[in-house]
Amino acid sequence: QVQLVESGGGLVQPGGSLRLSCAASGFTFRRYAMSWYRQAPGKERELVALVAAIGSSGSTNYADSVKGRFTISRDNANNMVYLQMNSLKPEDTAVYYCVAPQLGSWGQGTQVTVSS
Repeated sequence: QVQLVESGGGLVQPGGSLRLSCAASGFTFRRYAMSWYRQAPGKERELVALVAAIGSSGSTNYADSVKGRFTISRDNANNMVYLQMNSLKPEDTAVYYCVAPQLGSWGQGTQVTVSS
């Protein structure tokens, strides 16, 4: 079965960086787009970043709120997807989810807290 396991969340000061990782299994990883969503307290889930399958040149898309600060990448050899988050702001505080959108599969989420 499809499994997505996130790691790398934590507490970081404003302006700091974190790298989230997602280990995928149970499907042919390279054939599917992968994405990161987040949900802040009291807010709806939002798409943060997406990376296309390798057949689509691995193109990426970002929410306007994270453009220039976050970078999504994938390692098809190891079935991993990453989210490098720089210049973090308190408004980036949320639970971050790894998602295989075409499969409708979500990880359990990892908490990111940006606070001084």
